[in-house]
Amino acid sequence: MSTHIGQTAAQVAAPAAQTSTQAAGQGAARATALATTHVVDAPHSNALTRLRERLDRHPELFTLFLLICLSITVGVINPNFFQASSLFDIARSSVVIGLFALGVFVILAAGGIDVSFTAIAALSMYSITQFVATQFPTAPLFLIFLASTLGGGLLGLLNGFLVHQLKAPSLIVTIGTQYLFRGFLLTFIGTVWILNLPEQMDSFGKLALFDTKSARGSRVWLPIFFLALPAAAVLTWWVLNRTLMGRAIFATGGSSAVAERLGYNLRAVHFFTFAYAGALAGVAGLIHVCANRLANPFDLAGMEIDVIAAVVLGGARITGGTGTVTGTLLGVVLVVVINSVLIMMGVPSTWQRVVVGAFILVAGAFFVVRRRR
Repeated sequence: MSTHIGQTAAQVAAPAAQTSTQAAGQGAARATALATTHVVDAPHSNALTRLRERLDRHPELFTLFLLICLSITVGVINPNFFQASSLFDIARSSVVIGLFALGVFVILAAGGIDVSFTAIAALSMYSITQFVATQFPTAPLFLIFLASTLGGGLLGLLNGFLVHQLKAPSLIVTIGTQYLFRGFLLTFIGTVWILNLPEQMDSFGKLALFDTKSARGSRVWLPIFFLALPAAAVLTWWVLNRTLMGRAIFATGGSSAVAERLGYNLRAVHFFTFAYAGALAGVAGLIHVCANRLANPFDLAGMEIDVIAAVVLGGARITGGTGTVTGTLLGVVLVVVINSVLIMMGVPSTWQRVVVGAFILVAGAFFVVRRRR
């Protein structure tokens, strides 16, 4: 009887042991499969994590990606896009909008916004050109640029004063001063085109930094006034990254209340940022006159959207506190390339706004998703 019970117990235990062995084997197989999956997926996961972290630290890389994709697409459709003449045209077209964008970026970084910079440029460039042409035709070119820069800076300083004293949104203030400056220009200074520029200004517009002939015999050149853009970019980078004012600007853009508690002078920030943007606008306006070899008081109107779009596409947050000079310049080039390509393809100017707006929406969606993560 005991023998029979032992045999029965052995028979029952044998399948149980076999089942346990099979379960253990299946568990080991699953663990091996999971480990293999993690080993395979880990590099991809790490790569995506590193890419996400890099984009978080350098949002301008997304702008660079858009620019590269657009350039490659256009280059495939029209190989002439990569010719030196086309690239130099883009460089020339980037100077004025780039100077505007650097000034707007500084204001945006401090949490403000400015839409009066084109009016400042128009008032400075036209009044200085008219004065030199009629009263001081032998004025040194350096003095002419200095006067336009100081004039733009003073008009920008007025913006900063009003923003700080009225405690009003800078958008409202600069909309008002935009109409004020343009109205003053057209009412009291003049509405007539100045076609005969002073000799020194006309010569400066034709002075070449690089000048050669293409294989087809057409002129390929880069004007010397192009140097104003990299010079302004270096100066802006130095101010924002190497000075106490730069730290105050980003702190104010992040939170003006916190910046004030930390001891930063908000009045100085407002005065400096708007005066700096105004000074750059004065330089940009005079370069515009020299490049086109005429002074038109109605010029530059409507450029505000392109400039602000370039700054936003470059990764600057519209609410302030973030952004880079590199991103701003990439945004400028992207906007200029979009406009140049659309003109090259014969797209009507009304559709150019649509395309630029679409790029702004794509970039804006990317930056919003990035911040939520």
